[in-house]
Amino acid sequence: MTEPAVDAHPGGDGPTGAAERSPAGLDLDRLGGWLAGHRPELADGPLRATLIAGGKSNLTYLLRCGERELVLRRPPLGHVLATAHDMAREHRVISALAPTAVPVPHVVLLCADPAVIGAPFYLMERVPGEVFRRRQQTDPLTAGQRRDLAWAMMDTLAALHAVDPAQVGLADFGRPGGYLGRQVRRWAGQLDRSRSRELPGMDELRDALAASVPEGANAGRIVHGDYRLDNLLATVDPVSVRAVLDWEMATLGDPLADLGLLLTYWDVLGDSELAEGNPVADGVGPRAGFPTGAELIDRYAGRSDVDVGPLHWHLALGCFKLAVICEGIHYRHTLGQTLGGGFDRIGEMVTPLVEHGLHAVGET
Repeated sequence: MTEPAVDAHPGGDGPTGAAERSPAGLDLDRLGGWLAGHRPELADGPLRATLIAGGKSNLTYLLRCGERELVLRRPPLGHVLATAHDMAREHRVISALAPTAVPVPHVVLLCADPAVIGAPFYLMERVPGEVFRRRQQTDPLTAGQRRDLAWAMMDTLAALHAVDPAQVGLADFGRPGGYLGRQVRRWAGQLDRSRSRELPGMDELRDALAASVPEGANAGRIVHGDYRLDNLLATVDPVSVRAVLDWEMATLGDPLADLGLLLTYWDVLGDSELAEGNPVADGVGPRAGFPTGAELIDRYAGRSDVDVGPLHWHLALGCFKLAVICEGIHYRHTLGQTLGGGFDRIGEMVTPLVEHGLHAVGET
């Protein structure tokens, strides 16, 4: 799943040796040279990098700068959906949330110049903890640890939605009005840029969502955009969320969209046959011994002032959004533009997600 660590020295052997010593998507010689000119304390010694497995969108690397360990984030290779991989937005929201109750990594720097490694990137401090993604990780947990981990996940989401954007300098981070309608249009546009095969029911789901957009009474909160268990760094002894990761789709909007997408991962994928060996839902949900989605929502509602209400439409939106994301990843995989393992099954998830989305939107 991961690539081996490789070495690079700033100003080293030049282009001939760089390609052999750098993991795909990260030119360590060019990075080392840039750091030497901008943050020389990070270029004091050899650079080593390892591609961190698991993420199916932006690429994440563990970067060793001498004795210091950092994490580097950059967009995926090749076909990139517009606005979906904005490093500056990730950097901004993580920086803004640093003084709040939401646990985030400490950001070190942002490089907006794509000429350095081929795309914009940012660096953050490494946070100790584990990303719980697969059954081999969650099966050894006790029933109490799984429950407490689920509660910590929901308490952290409630803490995020309680943050006043204006108080942390994010008042202009998005346009809260009309957020849900824009979400439907945005992901419909992303779908059009990723179509490479017939997708039965996808257009029907899009049209049903567009025709029944709720008012969005909770608009104006900071939403993560892809909140789920394996976008958290956590510990289980004691149970704690150490950091929320992967902020690429964060904006201002309706927090119920976060809940709807979380339920898509938890109940639609995690509580069905799709969960078995699934690269994004194998270790979560009731089948993996965690509380049900309804229990998650109850936990959140008890710690938040957000009016939860019925979530059928938001679940349908989550199914549509995740289906579009999966189709985009499938498309990149067919073009040979994905790194790591598990991508060959992503395309299988699209049709079941569409079917669940159609059922959910029919209940609104």
